[in-house]
Amino acid sequence: MKTVMLLTTGGTIASSRDEKTGLLVSGGLTGEKLAELCSLPSHIKVMVESVFQIPSNHMTFEKLLELKNKIEGIYQNPDIDGIVITHGTDTLEETAYFLDLTIADERPVVITGSQRGPLELGTDAFTNIKHAVLVAAEPSSRNNGTTVLFNEKIWTARHVKKGHASNLDAFHSPGFGYIGIVDQEQVYYYQKPILRENYSLKKVVPLVEGIKLYLGNDGKFIEYAVQIGAKGIVLEGAGRGHIPPATLEAVSLAIKKGIKVVLTTSADEGEVYPVYTFPGSAYDLQTRGVILGKDYDSKKARIKLAVLLAADITDIEKKFQQ
Repeated sequence: MKTVMLLTTGGTIASSRDEKTGLLVSGGLTGEKLAELCSLPSHIKVMVESVFQIPSNHMTFEKLLELKNKIEGIYQNPDIDGIVITHGTDTLEETAYFLDLTIADERPVVITGSQRGPLELGTDAFTNIKHAVLVAAEPSSRNNGTTVLFNEKIWTARHVKKGHASNLDAFHSPGFGYIGIVDQEQVYYYQKPILRENYSLKKVVPLVEGIKLYLGNDGKFIEYAVQIGAKGIVLEGAGRGHIPPATLEAVSLAIKKGIKVVLTTSADEGEVYPVYTFPGSAYDLQTRGVILGKDYDSKKARIKLAVLLAADITDIEKKFQQ
């Protein structure tokens, strides 16, 4: 019999109802109580542990490190075949990618959540948990890194993102798609990730700020990130990676201060690339020392840059071309 550890961190999937307001209390249920409500696969042994009981917008790097250490401790036991993490959907994609970059074990880590609470009509909580357990116990899930199971689909942590605020089919992966599905109790993979990156953290995860740039921006937010001691800055530009020229002085200041600056695009598909020569273009920024962030979205780029800095990686530019 396969053995899967279910770690719960709160979120809508573990929510209860506030009797006074009628609104949801995110993370109101313990993992043990949540598991009692589920119809889990009978042929898989599932052990449960509550790690946090928080809404996912309360997640921090400190909590991510605690979760990472918990996973690594569990995987000291060779009898554990996989781990499932239940999580709020708002920051699920960021947690998934952090774990994907920092957990080296070949056994699967599968993250899931729900758009409707477990006590709501038509909840997706129980199906998602059941399917995540099936994926975690599936031998072909090994060496896939951390994956996300949602609405019967399996996604890589690198490319998945929340695309709908409330619909049950909330997650997608523009340009890449899902890598497999769960149909009833069968897990099917159609493709596999060709690259796994793992980094050992050697320092405290540093402050990395993400700044979205838009029409008419100046450099005040970049300047502020420099002032508060950010070690990295991720800029979200437009199209091929273009930002307003009024921000360029602040960008150059950050580079001179030794801050790693990564340029991403707000577009769902396509990558940052030096095509134009005008001030504020990707080419212009590259000549100033900005790292071109390929097709990373700004959230994933921020997670990766923070991990690379904490791992004391020197060839950061090369790592962002992977």
